[in-house]
Amino acid sequence: MSDAGDADRDVTPAAADGIDPDIRRFVARVNADYARLTGGRELPVGEMRAVAEQVRAPWREGGPVMQDTTERVLDTEAGAVRVRIYDPGVGARPAPALVYMHGGGWTLFSLDTHDRVMREYAARAGVLVVGVDYALAPEARFPVALNQVVGVVRWLHEHGATLGIDAGRIALGGDSAGGNLSICSSIALRDAGQADHVHGLLLIYPAFDKHCTPEAMRRFGGPGAVLTAEEVEYFWANYTGGADLRNEPLAMPLRARLEGLPPMCLTIPECDVLTEQSHQMAARLRAAGVPVAFNVYAGATHSFIEAMSIAPVADRAIDDGARWLRETLRSGDAHHGAQ
Repeated sequence: MSDAGDADRDVTPAAADGIDPDIRRFVARVNADYARLTGGRELPVGEMRAVAEQVRAPWREGGPVMQDTTERVLDTEAGAVRVRIYDPGVGARPAPALVYMHGGGWTLFSLDTHDRVMREYAARAGVLVVGVDYALAPEARFPVALNQVVGVVRWLHEHGATLGIDAGRIALGGDSAGGNLSICSSIALRDAGQADHVHGLLLIYPAFDKHCTPEAMRRFGGPGAVLTAEEVEYFWANYTGGADLRNEPLAMPLRARLEGLPPMCLTIPECDVLTEQSHQMAARLRAAGVPVAFNVYAGATHSFIEAMSIAPVADRAIDDGARWLRETLRSGDAHHGAQ
């Protein structure tokens, strides 16, 4: 696994358009299903969520069988928050845990769309996974979801032992908007003097900032992309309500002070409108003294880990992230940068 100063590795032969052939199949199927179910129309957000559930349903099938899957409603400082706890059969308790936030631009998707993703990380890393059913935008705008995640982490730090969770071995993770919520929650906890609540961050094609460069939008955010430049603008508008949050590090962590954050692992697809942000963040983390590991996956796009059933590059990315989780949460003395 590379650090922020190394060249890309993990090269897979890509198609003429630069996208891995298996990932291209995934993108084509997802786009075709959206087109079929929407009829090409723009739908109200509630209807779009229902469509998104159908489109993602085939990609959550199969995968590891959990020893136990339970749901709880946690009474947090931010109100009641539903969580789903995946136990792959970790054995001895208390066990390390990954608190996972699904992607979907803070607007779409759910614990169900990301069910297999969470089962895969649970099984491969040998950890409990706690999926957080945070409130979606635009009905709940920044900082509602962020406060819910922080509330869940604080609850687990205080009461996690009742669920078999080792409070000294909790990582946060998520894809896209979920990656944003993960790092921003860690920043909020650090600023509150509770950096010890989080021992690692697994960030999968995360959204670190509202702004993408014209070059990124041209190369990777055009029509037919899994995440288009237009969708980036739409999702941020839903989350922020159009408020000017350029100076709000808990929304746009690329602008945050990073010292004192826990070790991080970035899963970076080569062909994604958000890829440049991950490279910028990796460099800033390294400069701030935060341990950071990353892999760039050739030919991969946004959302590519969901294609693990058909794409070796997605399967490999999940393996890499799970390996990092195992190593990082092996003991309760995870390293933090100086505050």
